Amino acid sequence: MSRRFSRAVALLLAALLLPTGTPLRATTASAAPQPTDDDSRIALVVARFLSREHFRRHAIDDEISRSFLSLYLNTLDYSHLMFLESDLQEFQKYATTLDDETLRGNVRPGFEIFARYLQRVEQRVALVKEILKEKLAFGTNERFLKDRTEAPWPKDEEEARKLWRQRVKLEVLQELLAKRKPAEAVQIVGKRYDRLLRAVREEDAESVLQTYLTSLARAFDPHSDYMPPQELDTFAINMKLSLQGIGAVLGTEDGYAKILAIVPGGPADLDHRLQVNDRIAAVAQGNGPLEDVVDMKLAKVVEKIRGEKGTEVRLLVIPAKSEDLSARAEIRLVRDEIKLTEAETKARLVEKNGPDGRTHRYGYLDIPSFYTDFQMSGKGKSVTQDTRRLIERLQEKGAEGLVLDLRKNGGGALAEVVELAGLFLRKGPVVQVESASGGVRVLDDDDPSVVCDLPLVVLVSHISASAAEILAAVLQDYGRAVIVGGTSTFGKGTVQKIEDLSRYVTRGGALKLTVQKFYRVSGGSTQYRGVVPDLQWPSPMDVMKIGEAALKHPLPYDEIAPTVYRPVNHVAAVLPELKRRFQARLTTDPEFIYIRHDIERLKAQIAEKTVSLNLVERQKERSENLARMERREKERKARPAAPWKVTELTLEELSGGAPKTAALTKKVLDQASATLREDEILDATDGEARADGTESTSKSDPEYEEGLHILADYVELGGGK
Repeated sequence: MSRRFSRAVALLLAALLLPTGTPLRATTASAAPQPTDDDSRIALVVARFLSREHFRRHAIDDEISRSFLSLYLNTLDYSHLMFLESDLQEFQKYATTLDDETLRGNVRPGFEIFARYLQRVEQRVALVKEILKEKLAFGTNERFLKDRTEAPWPKDEEEARKLWRQRVKLEVLQELLAKRKPAEAVQIVGKRYDRLLRAVREEDAESVLQTYLTSLARAFDPHSDYMPPQELDTFAINMKLSLQGIGAVLGTEDGYAKILAIVPGGPADLDHRLQVNDRIAAVAQGNGPLEDVVDMKLAKVVEKIRGEKGTEVRLLVIPAKSEDLSARAEIRLVRDEIKLTEAETKARLVEKNGPDGRTHRYGYLDIPSFYTDFQMSGKGKSVTQDTRRLIERLQEKGAEGLVLDLRKNGGGALAEVVELAGLFLRKGPVVQVESASGGVRVLDDDDPSVVCDLPLVVLVSHISASAAEILAAVLQDYGRAVIVGGTSTFGKGTVQKIEDLSRYVTRGGALKLTVQKFYRVSGGSTQYRGVVPDLQWPSPMDVMKIGEAALKHPLPYDEIAPTVYRPVNHVAAVLPELKRRFQARLTTDPEFIYIRHDIERLKAQIAEKTVSLNLVERQKERSENLARMERREKERKARPAAPWKVTELTLEELSGGAPKTAALTKKVLDQASATLREDEILDATDGEARADGTESTSKSDPEYEEGLHILADYVELGGGK
């Protein structure tokens, strides 16, 4: 593999079950692992690169040391249930010394802390087994704190025992609500903790070092990581197998494998039932028995779900839309080879009869990523060229305006953003790029021609990130398009590079570190704040911890001098009337009414902070939730169909041929990666930040329909010209 590649390449080229984050890999070991001489040298090299080349240009000092320690402890014990307060007090001796120790190449503190963690896990699992032998009562008024990430660690063993009894009761209760028999529920929870203990006991030195040094890197910003050699090898294998699977990106949360993203065109995407934020409770091969995978290592869960084309896998999931953690849904999927054409830009011609008696035609373009074929040097596959062809066909068919859908776009190639913006703008600057040294480059669209001058509406979401934010920002700054979405986009205005450490240490792995920052032509950064839409609809993600600002140690928002550009100002004059009509529809649209009700329930849940351990109370809540969902589906079916006639347009149709399946090989990936410069790729949003909680099992998409209504209004008002 080249030393400089990006996870954006994976998203552009692949559709497989790809684990994200920094999971610890399991190997055979029974005692706490010990560091090696190579580990010391790797730590020293990582520290030097971070202090010298990271965008922050921050020394490894006491400030970094405190963040380093906090991140490491919270990575190991996310829910603050394993360690004791006395452990934390003991570890405070490292709060201002980890910087000095790391600069000396001493990683023993990280291994010492992990050894204590292993000891506590063994104690907690033994405690769980004791509790499971007791007769647990579910008729009390006990409640358990749902999110313990900010809670204090238990002060002593007595408090730990109390917390763990409640935790075990919660887990058994969830199985009872899922219609398990009491003995079966106890058995499932017991096996879950057997696996947890086995996994922690099997951690090796490389895994511990990965978590430890990634904690150091993330003290600089949330998108920097240390990857050991095995991680790089796994990345290459995943890329080679990436076209076979179900097409979902997985992460972990509280012991569950969680769906972080659905890859366009994969079996999961085409099936529609598996949704972002769903959590996987069990996996089966074909008609085989379901195997509980809660607290199973992510890599093993991925291995069980991944498989050969044509084979079947069954997933038992906790639906994201369910407010009841005991709810389960079984989803049967056939693994397939992912057709890359499904991940290309897609277009629709949408027709509707207007109040003037005429049939109006609008174009709708779904752009899932800013893809390109780097090896072909501008002559191969390109999102800009594909989008150009589809726009030209839409205009030939009489489209009066366009909607660009970037709601699921997490980034891609920077050069493509500049070129694609040029389809709608005359010659001028698109984005400013600041390096760690403080130098600023302005990237321009040098083509004076405009492919499309039609009225333009751009849809974004809280997970629109990186390159997608650059496009939305430049079209907003020029006044070329109406931007529509929630309160903001993701807020990732940085780019990372991969530094191969094997040049300095044998099997040293690699360091991903942030090296550049992006700014709008108007001078503001897309970092942290994202892009604020002109029209904002209600979104559950507005009240959830989603986006750059929710991550630890993000780079701040700031501004630089604006560059010289000539706005076209198509939006400002008509925006007040667009807002008036937009708000009027939101107050009466049934789907947006549902969304507002869901937001209020979500706010109440967040404010409540605890969950009941009373079986009768939880059964009542579950029944109410199911009844509400059933009422909504019944109401949806009773409504008249949307007044849109939709014609799908495909690139294959334009080429006069049938869809073709591309074959991704390691050679192709290596060749593409070898051509990348550090500023050619905007890393797609980190997996933990790509959770879209607004997905629904219903095919209803009120944002899609509202986007078309806004465009129709915009066209009627003269397109701002």
